[in-house]
Amino acid sequence: MKRVVFNQKGGVGKSTITCNLAAIAAARGARTLVIDLDPQANSTRYLLGDAADSLENTATGFFDQMLNFKLRPLPTEDFIAATPFENLSVLPADGALEELQAKLESRYKIYKLREALDALDYDEIWIDTPPALHFYTRSALIAADACLIPFDCDEFARRALYTLLDNVAEIRADHNPALEIEGIIVNQFQARATLPQQVVTELRGEGLPVLNTLLSASVKIKESHQQAKPMIHLDKSHKLALEYAALFDELTAAQKARAKSAKKRA
Repeated sequence: MKRVVFNQKGGVGKSTITCNLAAIAAARGARTLVIDLDPQANSTRYLLGDAADSLENTATGFFDQMLNFKLRPLPTEDFIAATPFENLSVLPADGALEELQAKLESRYKIYKLREALDALDYDEIWIDTPPALHFYTRSALIAADACLIPFDCDEFARRALYTLLDNVAEIRADHNPALEIEGIIVNQFQARATLPQQVVTELRGEGLPVLNTLLSASVKIKESHQQAKPMIHLDKSHKLALEYAALFDELTAAQKARAKSAKKRA
């Protein structure tokens, strides 16, 4: 299963959600890979800590090979780094990714990521994306089976959400008919505030796929970032860690239900 976590709005928790859900998958025994396509490299640093500063092979080298037609390109596995967590690896990012974006776009290498990921042997792949719809994000949406959309409950985010849904629908129509929007993840939810509850209710009333599990706002996540430990490894009994586990269970149950339904139709 290949999932992309995407929102064109920054600061909605893409990297945090990607790494925490991937960490849960790995902790439960799935061979799991995180692909970091954001030049800010937040997922990379979250999973590797200070070791991110000494990496030799990153996603920059992976994509640079696509431009230089090497006779013996390095296999994708050579760009993947092990994390301190069992079953969890990362294809790391760095700031130089930004410099390649325009060249890759102009040379139309948009399907290369899908080809590379289809050849890998992982149970789950989670793709973190930049807060923009350009080459890296489009490549991820073309490569993925499903898209998860982090969402924080304010009016600006809500307005941007409709455009985002249209953009994903266009990618599906033009490049990846199997791509589905698996759900909208409400992040930084404040249960005692009126506006977030109202926004969630209205989005559900519009028929949008807002997931049942809501992720609470918590300062604990900043400690998680600082220590480079996803919540399941930092404090698995914390409320937010339990919410991430519940979210993972919700996604897994829905995935199994879809597979069962597809089998019946066949």
